[in-house]
Amino acid sequence: GLGLPRDTLRCLEYHGYCFHLKSCPEPFAAFGTCYRRRRTCCVDMTSNFHICQDEGGHCVPPEIRCLQEQEGLCPRRGWKCCTEV
Repeated sequence: GLGLPRDTLRCLEYHGYCFHLKSCPEPFAAFGTCYRRRRTCCVDMTSNFHICQDEGGHCVPPEIRCLQEQEGLCPRRGWKCCTEV
């Protein structure tokens, strides 16, 4: 590992950046926290990553089992993107 907190690494995996700000500058959108919840994880909305709901999926908590999981980001940590619940 790079010695970064896991939530920060996850943020970067999702093409996000950790900002000191509570809100994100354009064209970024807030996507959870990073750096032990002291910063905001901001994701560039102009890049071509997939948000779960935009792809027709549903974000569900980890205790719910998916019949079919799909690619897609969910704003809550640990939640999965499902096509069928």
